[in-house]
Amino acid sequence: MKKLVKKIAVVTATFFVVAASGPVFAAVGDQGVDWSKYNGDYGNFGYDHDKFAIVQIGGTYHGSFADQAPYSTQVASAIAQGKRAHTYIYFEVGNSQAIAKAALDRYLPRIQTPKNSIVALDYESGAAASILTGYDSTGKPIYASTPWEIQTNTDAILYGMRRVKAAGYTPMYYSYKPYTLKHVDYKRIIKEFPNSLWIAEYPNYEVTSVPNYSFFPSMDGISVFQFTSTYVAGGLDGNVDLTGITDKGYENGNATKPDTDTPATDDGKDANEVTPSEIQEGMTVTIKFTATNYSTGQAIPKWVKENSYKVLQKSGNKVLLDNIMSWVAASDVQALDTGGGNSTGNTQTHIVKSGDTLSGIALNWGTNWQELARQNSLSNPNIIYSGQVIRFTGGQSGDRARTYNVQSGDNLSSIASRLGTTVQSLVSMNGISNPNLIYAGQTLNY
Repeated sequence: MKKLVKKIAVVTATFFVVAASGPVFAAVGDQGVDWSKYNGDYGNFGYDHDKFAIVQIGGTYHGSFADQAPYSTQVASAIAQGKRAHTYIYFEVGNSQAIAKAALDRYLPRIQTPKNSIVALDYESGAAASILTGYDSTGKPIYASTPWEIQTNTDAILYGMRRVKAAGYTPMYYSYKPYTLKHVDYKRIIKEFPNSLWIAEYPNYEVTSVPNYSFFPSMDGISVFQFTSTYVAGGLDGNVDLTGITDKGYENGNATKPDTDTPATDDGKDANEVTPSEIQEGMTVTIKFTATNYSTGQAIPKWVKENSYKVLQKSGNKVLLDNIMSWVAASDVQALDTGGGNSTGNTQTHIVKSGDTLSGIALNWGTNWQELARQNSLSNPNIIYSGQVIRFTGGQSGDRARTYNVQSGDNLSSIASRLGTTVQSLVSMNGISNPNLIYAGQTLNY
């Protein structure tokens, strides 16, 4: 999961998967993905057969919140493509129900997927633990939880899942098996919420397009199995629905009408109904997996179909797409929005010309180069090229550049993990010449 922290262990033992029992739903065996801000404004599917996306809305590090700016557009994008969209919250609450309450007070009212859809709590870091069990390959100590800590960790998780259920959604618990066994009484979870586990286990980091059930995590109550973080080359999490739980909130594959205001769901449904003749300049689209050739006759690589693009021009039944600067038949693209803006604010685009700098572009939009680098995932803001499309979404506080004040004992690696970014990004966004030299009180943009 490319979420705020990534700590999936690669396993070496093998297990035999037992088929899920109980009623059969249409979604049993469906594959899908999960997204965070690292998957871009509109997310990316790996294959035409993908049927769902579980999207991160944000999360907490012991009470410090990190909202995910692309959440609404990713939800709308999934629904626009006829997929089922669900939500997850990064839930680093340890054994504190007070922190759990603060996180749910913040995120439950902001959920944009339909009522009854999944809201998973991602509990893979920060558990209360005080038993030293050894050291990892880098010398970092490894801790397990005492029986009291296991009980109170589980109490905090169950508190959160009860809140999710009371809000009208389907609660799930996400983690991986070794972490769960060290810190959580998962039997208590599935006793109260049967078949509510979403568990990750990978045999390796080779590209894996289908589940390898020889490495299934042998635990009761698993409904979703995350079988790889390398679903496609370059990385993407692959999941399989074992019980039909991803049908929740959807009828015949379509988003049910929620009883609360969910503009992302509404935007997605509107975009899903856009016909090829209605594709217009300014819309964001993805190239369908069934498309084979550009308008020139050249074959379209698979990786091109995994991304989203702005329509720069339309001519007859063809559209010109940004970044790849290629013409594609309008019937070979799917609209991800209706071109009229979205719930994350007003998006502006700029095609880079010779002599442009990121600072100059930022000045024209009344923002700063750090924010443009963040929104466009630029690892080196000094390198932009002619023809590149730079986007800026403004209008909401969640889109402004975020800052972190360095604390005593911090290093860039620990800060990057805490903030869900990379050391390279922190270095480039803050002009740091020596990554080993930071000081308490220093303000970092991220």
